[in-house]
Amino acid sequence: MAEITAALVKELREKTGAGMMDAKKALVENNGDQAAAVEWLRAKGLSKAAKKSGRAAAEGLVAVKLSADGKTGAIVELNAETDFVARNEIFQKSLDGIATVALGVDGDVEALAAAPSPDGDGTVDDLIKRMIATIGENMTLRRFKRLTSTGRVAAYIHNAVVPGMGNVGVLVSVEGSGDLEDAGRKVAMHVAATSPAAATTDELDPVLVETEKRVLTEQARESGKPEAVIEKMIVGRMQKFYKEVVLVEQPFIMDPDKTVGEFLKGQGAALKGFVHFKLGEGVEKAADNFADEVAALTKGS
Repeated sequence: MAEITAALVKELREKTGAGMMDAKKALVENNGDQAAAVEWLRAKGLSKAAKKSGRAAAEGLVAVKLSADGKTGAIVELNAETDFVARNEIFQKSLDGIATVALGVDGDVEALAAAPSPDGDGTVDDLIKRMIATIGENMTLRRFKRLTSTGRVAAYIHNAVVPGMGNVGVLVSVEGSGDLEDAGRKVAMHVAATSPAAATTDELDPVLVETEKRVLTEQARESGKPEAVIEKMIVGRMQKFYKEVVLVEQPFIMDPDKTVGEFLKGQGAALKGFVHFKLGEGVEKAADNFADEVAALTKGS
């Protein structure tokens, strides 16, 4: 039996517009053969969104949701092709329901797609397929994260379209004895503004760190200084780099004389984790857009 990877499932979804679970099942049934899986989906009538799947779904909304006790938070990105659909009440209501479901899902985006639909009809993936059929645009449940805390999880949406939904969403987990809700929300607002790469220096991607060191070293060597001097220069420049990309090391936007870590300490709180989603980040948008497609179609009518 061939290994059914997430990359294979993603490739088949892009080809057919089928739901995540249907694409995975098609690959399982056909031992990972893409061509056979496409035919299997067509035979089952599950590739109805094939024509739509070629259009990039880079619009949509990011939603955040907190549990009643404030100790669990979920953040979900649901993509559509146009901002117009993202402002559709059906789309927003469905996303709100999906975010509520996400509070109880301990896993990745595939686990959320396979979770019971908030409307009680099948799975979350089934709900999205019904929206595609009803609204007529390609949609993708792109990503999801769940954050828990023994203290408090705070949430923030930047430029909210409706409560809890917008283009930028943040969750922050804090613990301690102070006003955790207020401290967490302020740090969440800071995260939305600065997009840090990691919470602490230790959590930075080693590849990112090594790449930065290499670039800084090459730049320093152009000065012609001795290697011993260059090494000291790199130490200082890396400290500056950490202050730019590490959350607890960054100057706090509401009080730049303090770092975020110092602000939290003064509030009797400590950072335990954060999640930051920016709508469409990393999604390559098609050169043409929906309006252009409509114009092209009407020329021949």
